[in-house]
Amino acid sequence: MSNLISSVSWVKRGVTAQHPTKYVLDDKELERVSALAHIELEDARIELERAHEAAKSMGRGAEGDEADDSGDGEDGEEGDWVDEDDDAMDMDQDPPAKDGADGLDQYNLDDYDEEDGAVDISGGPFSNIKGLTYYRDNEEDPYITLKDEEEDEEREELEVLPTDNLLVVAKTEDEISQLEIYVYDDSQENLYVHHDLMLPNFPLCLEWLDFPPASTSTSTAPSPPKEFGNYIAVGTLDPEIEIWSLDVVEALYPDTVLGRPDQTAAHVPVPAGTGKKKRKKAKHRATSDAHHVDAVLALSWNRTHRNLLASASADRTVKLWDLSRGMGGEDGAGALRSFGDVHKDKVQAVQWNQAEPTVLLTGSYDRTVRTFDSRAPGAGVGAVVGADVEALRWDPWESHSFYVSLENGLVLNFDARTLPSDLSLASPARFTLSAHDGAVSALDVNPHMRGCIATGGTDKIVKVWNVLEEGEGEGGRRGVSLVTSRDLGVGKVFSAVFSPDDPLTLAAAGSKAKVQIWDVGANLGARKAFGAKLAQAGRTLRERENGGVIGVASDDEDGSEDEGGGDE
Repeated sequence: MSNLISSVSWVKRGVTAQHPTKYVLDDKELERVSALAHIELEDARIELERAHEAAKSMGRGAEGDEADDSGDGEDGEEGDWVDEDDDAMDMDQDPPAKDGADGLDQYNLDDYDEEDGAVDISGGPFSNIKGLTYYRDNEEDPYITLKDEEEDEEREELEVLPTDNLLVVAKTEDEISQLEIYVYDDSQENLYVHHDLMLPNFPLCLEWLDFPPASTSTSTAPSPPKEFGNYIAVGTLDPEIEIWSLDVVEALYPDTVLGRPDQTAAHVPVPAGTGKKKRKKAKHRATSDAHHVDAVLALSWNRTHRNLLASASADRTVKLWDLSRGMGGEDGAGALRSFGDVHKDKVQAVQWNQAEPTVLLTGSYDRTVRTFDSRAPGAGVGAVVGADVEALRWDPWESHSFYVSLENGLVLNFDARTLPSDLSLASPARFTLSAHDGAVSALDVNPHMRGCIATGGTDKIVKVWNVLEEGEGEGGRRGVSLVTSRDLGVGKVFSAVFSPDDPLTLAAAGSKAKVQIWDVGANLGARKAFGAKLAQAGRTLRERENGGVIGVASDDEDGSEDEGGGDE
């Protein structure tokens, strides 16, 4: 598994707790973790049994050895093994008795513990040590005199100011997957790692949300409900969705897991053929309405109905989750709704419409996009796009407009009002943009000013585009122009996201397992192209050093953040 960053997500300023708390494994948390661990152990046991059966059907045992029913040969059962030196074994098992020959009788070892003056250890190993006192924490121990200074220093290191952004990065390096949480201080142009969280599998997508999810704990004593929070939902190669609190450092387990690991067959091998004939295409796993059975490829949080989270999966389904319901326990509470007839292949992307909070937009490897009301999915409309969908975004400035990026390097813009319900009918795009040489794997629409989009591709370039209004282009048509482009040194670009606070700041990451922040406003052409729009939005720009590129300095860099790239 190569080193890369698959997804990046911003956290708005002022949302994160100024002093994040440390993870505490108390009795309540231990109960919750035990419930999660039981699910994991049960999942492993079931998968082992299924893998054993699958291996048998392929003519091999669970350990990969050919089945041998004869019981002959050197690799027999453990009970059939014998020691060739039978005499030596008999001597070890039945030594002759020699009364008093060992010379230890004089020490009376049988009554050793009953000697006079023996120390009574019933109270514990240190019961005879006077003056030994156990303190519950360092505050009560008078011999620890530097506790205040150490705690103040640690508190200062973990502090997140209201003027700081958090940047959550889904990173895999040296076959270890984790979430790296960065702090970005715009005023000081400083980016550094604050803390990290270990993940069980390769992360594919991230979605920030402020709704506190129901705990997975089976405890009958509910904790006081919180109205808001700071959480990140993570989709991985596993069929479950993990939700972590970003205000807790050194956490061992997520706050909630959406899905049923004990009922998932995600890792069970399936016979692909005998080897004598051409292998058949692997069959799709049987889907479930309650949970995903394959990797979670995309997530979208509903900002109006804050308890709703939508997920898209490689199992060809889109599921709707209610975060206010507990997902653990014996009740088997799973997905609120499951949409399994929308697409015929892996669903790569999903997003809620902010203006119409019940409407979903989805894109798939079946080379179609669909938009439908989650209350009546059968009445949806869609379009055939001619290539695998990489990403899609609703236009926040036009509730009926959306963008789709494709594997063939194109970006399409559609008006949902003109799309047919029958995919066999023509559904032309409003405009087509040839954006990259290769797949357009990253796409975002600027939330601060109208007509600004960013794309990133496998050609290692990040581009910013200016979309003109109707009548502003040649011949009165809508036009699109390239404002600036840059190789940020992140390799193939897998994620490019605009900041929720700054109009022309975006974060990009990709195949080099490196994240960079680019202030596009440092480019003269960008200031000219977006100057009027920025003024209309009441925004101002300031000069930047290093061409507006900010990254984490490493020891093997020569002080330059721009690796062989520049503005065009």
